[in-house]
Amino acid sequence: MIRRILKLLHKNRAGFTLVEVLVSIAITGFIAMGVSVSIAQVINQTHYNNNYTTASRNTMNALQWMSRDALMAQTISGTAGFPVTEVLSMKWKNWDNAEYTANYSLANGQLRRTYSDGVEVTTTLIAEHINPNAAKTNCVSDNGTVTITITSSIGANDKIIDVTKVREVSSRPEL
Repeated sequence: MIRRILKLLHKNRAGFTLVEVLVSIAITGFIAMGVSVSIAQVINQTHYNNNYTTASRNTMNALQWMSRDALMAQTISGTAGFPVTEVLSMKWKNWDNAEYTANYSLANGQLRRTYSDGVEVTTTLIAEHINPNAAKTNCVSDNGTVTITITSSIGANDKIIDVTKVREVSSRPEL
């Protein structure tokens, strides 16, 4: 008896119509297209954010080391041609008359610090992707104030990200 009632209820159902199937496929296609566009935007923005963060950290690291040495320096030379023609050199004497030297050079986008404490000489890679253009990366000394401008450039073609940071340091009175 229950079987007969179920047969009568499902007698007119033959499945989905072609129109219903096409509409459901179209809706699924629109949803998939929206998801793929969103994923592409997330990937592109993540790539941009990574490049910006890398450039920013490089400039901040370079400024940290250079301003630290500029604060200690009693003499600074090479500011006029840094980074294109000259090495930036900072020298100072400690309280025990030990002489220290920090030289900064830029080659192939890599800023290196060569440090001498009178006994050992060490060279350290301070930052990468530094823009060698003198208008974007430079050091200016004026009446005991050293202005350091560092630009890090990451990317290619029309997707280059430039991050520029500037720091002014008042050096020791002997400068």
